[in-house]
Amino acid sequence: MAEVEARTVLWYMTFMGFIVNYMIRINLNITIVDMIAGKGEAVPLNQSSLDLVNASDFASLPDDSERFSLERWFLDWANIGYDREGFHWNEKQQGALLGSFFWAHWTLQIPGGILATKYGTKLIFGWSNGIGVFCCFLIPIVSYWSYTGLICLRVFQGWITGLAWPSMHVLTAKWIPPNERSKFVSAYLGSSVGVALFYPIFGYIIDWTSWEWVYYICGVVGTLWFIAWQFLVYDTPAEHPRIADSERRYIEKSLGASVQSSNKGPTPWMAIATSRPVWLNVVAQWGGIWGLFTLMTHAPTYFRLIHHWNIRATGFLSGLPHLMRMIFAYTFSILADYLLRTDRLSRTNVRKLATFVCCGVKGLVVLALAYFGYNAMAAILLVTLATMFHGAVSSGPLASMVDLSPNYAGIVLGVSGMIGGMPGFISPLIVGHLTQGNQTIEAWKKVFLLSSAMLTGSGILYVLFSESTLQPWNSGCHALPDAGLKELQTLEARLEDEEEKKPLNRSDADHVTTEAEAETETETETKTKSIQL
Repeated sequence: MAEVEARTVLWYMTFMGFIVNYMIRINLNITIVDMIAGKGEAVPLNQSSLDLVNASDFASLPDDSERFSLERWFLDWANIGYDREGFHWNEKQQGALLGSFFWAHWTLQIPGGILATKYGTKLIFGWSNGIGVFCCFLIPIVSYWSYTGLICLRVFQGWITGLAWPSMHVLTAKWIPPNERSKFVSAYLGSSVGVALFYPIFGYIIDWTSWEWVYYICGVVGTLWFIAWQFLVYDTPAEHPRIADSERRYIEKSLGASVQSSNKGPTPWMAIATSRPVWLNVVAQWGGIWGLFTLMTHAPTYFRLIHHWNIRATGFLSGLPHLMRMIFAYTFSILADYLLRTDRLSRTNVRKLATFVCCGVKGLVVLALAYFGYNAMAAILLVTLATMFHGAVSSGPLASMVDLSPNYAGIVLGVSGMIGGMPGFISPLIVGHLTQGNQTIEAWKKVFLLSSAMLTGSGILYVLFSESTLQPWNSGCHALPDAGLKELQTLEARLEDEEEKKPLNRSDADHVTTEAEAETETETETKTKSIQL
């Protein structure tokens, strides 16, 4: 029976970790539809939409029958008053609540990379998600207690989970060879599966029970992941007690030319702050996140109020695009790694191609949504396509940040996340302002036109001016260029294949391994000296 590689286990745990991370982010996006007094019902905007509602049994609005809630039972038992018909929050209050997760989220992006570099991703990513999961248990009772209290809890939840994304790039840089990065970073798109999986599940939970149970399920699922993460994940191959020796040697030697585990010297803050490739990754992330979060955060409200789907249909239609995003991300990552492995395109051009798809092509689809969104079927198709194309981000800006500097990848992603993540709270405020008392097709057209401009503009800038080569400030010493690093990886892969194919006794195997290591070290020294000269 073939042994499972440690990198494979790491991919699945990372994948599940991002599912949990986005499960925490998006649960309020759909529960708020059921939390509001009147259950988000709206008067049909035109006759065609009314006909659509009447023609679709599954799109009919649910009844308002009373459903069991632990919080309501407790408040009734304690004789504490609360809004029995739902919360009376207007569009601006709802927009503020939806965006509050991101108000302080950006402040821990750079610290997340720094802390992961110092203490390890296992600790930072694990506890960042873990504390965020614990907050889920508190949201229902706090919601009944105070709107301000709920805002504060969501701000804290978003703030602490801000450590997660930048910390993961530190682990990627220490575990994943350069030509496998596109595929591994696709695990980050577990975030899409989290949305695709839990939007429909949450919709059915709300329909069967009540919105409060959504948060308890989030808490239980997240707790199970946290326990598994603590037992299965390690910060470096050298620390892993169950990794095969051949896999550990391959990883360490593939990364040895660009990653240093110690004596990296002081962080080159000025070089990072003035790096054109870093800033173009920030621009690409800004546009991509603006488009992604606008659709992800407001899709439930859009489908419910504009196209009048019920809570189950809303959950399904809001989640489907993100499932397609994950599938597209994984497929595109395989193509990207193939193009790199066969030298069909340079690393820079592969990243540009991916960014053109995830920003430029997506921007054009969102533009079409602005003009054809009045049609329910067109809206579903265009939202799905737009979100799907964003999956290429795992082979574009996200992978490019590790290409630029494996030693400081967490910090680079922190810089990108700090600035690029701001649309997470800016977009909901703008949407709330545009749709305040004006839930019409024309208002949402303005929302989508703005998103299209952000996406298309950022994609054009990245394609014209960006690069994805190893930067001089990655290390104080002379590092191998991409070509030299690629030759080293090819040599190591060939040596590993030869070891597996030849049945050797232990003494012979040790002798061959020693000779192979000596040959590799000699070739590395020769390449390094030639670069220094």
